[in-house]
Amino acid sequence: MLLPLDADRARRLAAGQSGPGDRRAEGYPDAGDRAGAERYLRVLADTGDPAPYGAFEIQRRSDGLLIGGAGFHGPADGEGRVAVGYGLVPAARGKGYAAEALRALLEYARSHGAVSVLGDTDRQNTASQHVMASAGMLAVGEDERLLYYAASWRAGS
Repeated sequence: MLLPLDADRARRLAAGQSGPGDRRAEGYPDAGDRAGAERYLRVLADTGDPAPYGAFEIQRRSDGLLIGGAGFHGPADGEGRVAVGYGLVPAARGKGYAAEALRALLEYARSHGAVSVLGDTDRQNTASQHVMASAGMLAVGEDERLLYYAASWRAGS
């Protein structure tokens, strides 16, 4: 399940602090999760609430543990494109959770008017490459360090 962040939850996450009722898997939040919460807080400060393109925590349905984070890097650009990122604690990797969360984000973006979702990953991160491909994103470019992926559709389709 994707649980939306708000400013208070993001501040706690950035500081590595639990909130009321939080049940966190070992290793959550990690540096990437804290950086994502900080990015979300910067977007709030710079441009206001990026809704509907915010950030989320990933909660495992089977036991209610928070196992990672996923979300958009900010509001859609002038062409309707949004960038996405995600991450899981090591114990939750390889079980399909990241692809499930990414598919949900793609559908969410599409249903809220985005025409394209962009993502990238290090060349060596074959697991993330598999996640993006499994979620329906296509490889669209590369540079010396990163591979770039996108899912695109026409507005209103």
